[in-house]
Parts: sequence; C-alpha cells; structure tokens
Amino acid sequence: MNKYSRTITQDPSLPASQAMLYGIGLTENDLKKAQVGIVSTGFDGNTCNMHLNALAQEVKTAVWDNDLVGLIFHTIGVSDGIANGTEGMRYSLVSREVIADSIETVCGAQYYDALIAVVGCDKNMPGSIMAMGRLNRPAIMVYGGTIAGGHWKGKELNIVSSFEALGEKIANKLSDEDFKGIIQNSCPGAGACGGMYTANTMASAIEALGMALPYSSSNPALSKEKSAECAAAGKHILNLLEQDIKPSDIMTFKAFENAITLVMVLGGSTNAVLHLIAMAKTVGVEITQEDFQRISDKTPLLADLKPSGKYLMGDLHKIGGTPLVMKYLLDKGFLHGDCLTVTGKTIAENLNKVAALDFEKQDIIHPIERPIKTTGHLQILYGNLAEKGSVAKITGKEGERFKGTARVFNGEFELTDGIRSGKIKAGDVVVIRYVGPRGAPGMPEMLKPTSLIMGSGLGKSVALITDGRFSGGSHGFVIGHITPEAFDGGLIALVEDEDIIEIDVQKHEINLLVDASVIAERKKAWKQPALRATKGILKKYAQQVKTAADGCVTDED
Repeated sequence: MNKYSRTITQDPSLPASQAMLYGIGLTENDLKKAQVGIVSTGFDGNTCNMHLNALAQEVKTAVWDNDLVGLIFHTIGVSDGIANGTEGMRYSLVSREVIADSIETVCGAQYYDALIAVVGCDKNMPGSIMAMGRLNRPAIMVYGGTIAGGHWKGKELNIVSSFEALGEKIANKLSDEDFKGIIQNSCPGAGACGGMYTANTMASAIEALGMALPYSSSNPALSKEKSAECAAAGKHILNLLEQDIKPSDIMTFKAFENAITLVMVLGGSTNAVLHLIAMAKTVGVEITQEDFQRISDKTPLLADLKPSGKYLMGDLHKIGGTPLVMKYLLDKGFLHGDCLTVTGKTIAENLNKVAALDFEKQDIIHPIERPIKTTGHLQILYGNLAEKGSVAKITGKEGERFKGTARVFNGEFELTDGIRSGKIKAGDVVVIRYVGPRGAPGMPEMLKPTSLIMGSGLGKSVALITDGRFSGGSHGFVIGHITPEAFDGGLIALVEDEDIIEIDVQKHEINLLVDASVIAERKKAWKQPALRATKGILKKYAQQVKTAADGCVTDED
C-alpha cells in the first residue's frame, strides 16, 4: 500500500528524508505504513471553512486508527460570500487552480500514497477533485457540510437574503432595522451557504460522481452525521489502498453523467458546467457543454430548493439526504448503478438499503410525474452572441423567451449606479461584459447584480447576460459564460445601448438583432483592451486560462 511513500521511507540512500520523518514523531514501524495526506481548506475567515481544521483532525484520528499514517497539510480558500460584489471576486475562480496545483504539489513532493480532502466553499470541491484526478492515487473528498438557516422576525434567511436585502433597501422596501437584522442573522454559524448554491451543488455532484461517501453532501456541518462521516473516511481510504482503487477507476464518463443528472434534478448552479468539464479533463474524460444539454433535455427538475425554490439543504437532510434522491433516480432509470465509488462498492450497492421517497410526507422533492420543470434548468445557448456557447439557468418561472432593449455595462460596478439612477427598466436586457476569464480577469460571479435586480423588484421583467459567471445563489432570467468573451472580441463587446437582443431557450439561441453591416462597422472600430492585470497571479491566469466552454483550465496548450 505504500508504493509512493516507500520511495522516501525505505530507500537507504535518503537518510535525511527519513530523519525528517523521525523528527515529526514517526517510528520505524510507522515508516513501513502507507501515508495519507489530509488536506484542509480550513481558515477563520468564512463560515464555509471555519470548522474544517477540526474536521481534518477527526479524519486524521480515523486514518491512524486504521493503521495508516495521517499527515495534515493546508491549502487556501476564497470566500465567495465575502468577495462577491468586489474586485476580490476576480480571485475566486483562480483559487480553484491554486487549490488543485497546491494539493498536487504537496502530494507529489511528499510522496503520499493517498489523499483525503476536507473542503468547504465553492471552489474547494472542484479544486480538490482536479488534484485527485491529476495524482490518480486513492482519494476521498469530505465535504464540510451545509450551514443551518438563519432567522429574523420569523422569516428564514440564508446568505442570498443579505444580498437581496440591498436591492430592497435601494428600492425603499426595507427599513434600516430590518436591513441590519437580515445581515446579522443570515449566517448563524459554520457551514457552506445553505441553498442549492455552488457549494452544495458541487458536493452533491461529487457524491453522485462517486468521489465522496454517501450522505456527504447533505450531512450538515455541525451534525453527528458529519463527524461519523469523518470517522468512516479512515476505513474507506484503507480499503481504497488495499484494492488500489484510483480516481480514474471512479471518474468515468458514465459517472460524470450521473453527476450532471443529479445537478439537473436538484436545480444546481451554472458553475457545475465549468467545474465538471475541468474535473473530467484531469482523468482524460471529455465532457462538453453538449453533454449538459443532452442530459438536460431528458432530465426533469424535481427539487424545490433555493435559490429558485423554497427549501434549504438542511431540509433535504431531514427527509433522508442526497442518497434518498439518488435512490429514486436509480429506480426510475436516470442513474448508472454500476459506477464504482469510494466505498469500493457501486452506486447501486450503496443505495441498496436506502428508503424510498415518500411523496405524501414531504414536498421538497417532486415525483417525476409532477416535476417543477419537465426538462433540466441548465440550458446551453448559442446564436450570434454566443458562437461557442453560453449557459442559461431557466427553472420555468421566468418563461423561455425574452426580447428586450440592451442596457450595457462594462463591469458589474456600473450596474449598481444604473439601478440607483433608474436606468434599468422592465423589458431591458442587462449586458455586463469584460468580466470573462481573461477580461476581468478571473470570471467573477454576478451575484450582486442579480440580487440587486431581484431586490429592486425587476427580477421578473428584465434579463441579464454576461461573459462572467453567476453564483449558485443567482436566479431570474440569467445567461452567463458567453463565449467568445468581450476581451477576445466576441460579439458581446459590440453591443450598444438600445440594441435589441432576443433570447429563445427553445431554439437554444441568444441573438443580437442588429444588421450585419452595422456589426461589421463596429467590429472594424473595436480594439482589444490591454490586460487589466499587469503582475502576479491574475496576470498569469489571464495569460494561461482557456475559455468557459473549455472549463477555464490553465494547464492546456
């Protein structure tokens, strides 16, 4: 089982390496054991990650209890909840690459035989899985778990409540007292943002992928079930080592289809498109935007979860958790039951004893015969504004067609002023551009703009399109990931105020209705701007990053 660590521990020509290991307290017998790297993205700065170091210690105890050597190391996290609506959000997607690179670096240099990642906020999950795919050593992801719901004056709150409160305040719909009360009570403690936002989306997808233990995505952060999951990680990583089951054995094309299917059923974040494409690349599996559309076309939206619905992830836990949903989907023929998982068993074997969904006792998950939407909420749109694709989040409440007048903003911060001044009106298509992977750089999320629009009462009467991303908390008629992005000369760079834009979800198109000769004149006059980042990691990212359609990876030619 120690096929990597023995390079360091058993080679007599490396006495200094062994001296270091004795120095940390290992014994001669310990040096014969397999070493498990336990990476934590824990840090004090946000609720999603504040408890992860404690969970990592629980995992470490479990690893040692199974006669393995468990060694903790750390990597970074970026709090999307804190960074959203600021220039700091440019670092969020970049952090996915830093997390993947740093985990790969430590495990490669330290020769760990296996890896357990204890992760929380949005980019932690795909970053850790990308590292696991690159390393291709036995690995398990332990999700930090969801936060409990907050409360103010009898109203249940979550992180998006605080974002949308600003729009309500600007529209004079909220008192100073209630504004402050919502902010101070939206996040009552440890755990990731509570709806089917990006963190819970990716945790659910990764559980369906097979890289996390059953119930990992729905076990709340501070629950006894989460502690039990940490304890179980030790025996399961031992089994993976004994059986030499690697990520490439688990992360197959069919497993990614399972992950995408669950994202559609749960109403998950548009970010899943970027992340699953990038994760698949690390094990040589090709997943494209078209795979999302193909699965969306045949998969109903069944979960009434926020941001578009009523419930939080903690509510799903109370009725039986993610495996309950997966069991229902398996029985209905929506999942591949023969896919291997980190338990060493298949999806079908894991779900064998899971209870059936009772539609009489809960309304969080709808039956297939009575879906929220008959097909998936994530739609891939093309057309002249998105020749290489874009991702729309359409839950059915917004309609499937929108034609309106463009209101153009070069970056999200102009939009706040636009809402305050009343520039945006019903029937408009809000265009936020130069916020793509290279243009921003970093492809920040447009949660503040969508929250301002919803909070100000315009959510049902305007559309928003962007070459940036959307938070899992965004809802409304929103289309992101427009490719080519404005910085690369995509047509979105040539849109002007008062142009007419038509979005047709049924045709999978988003088009600028401007004469071709006018577009040609505008293109002739357009010049690519200089990179906004002139040094450091943002400059490196802008120089290396691929398009949103390619998953925004940075390690391809």
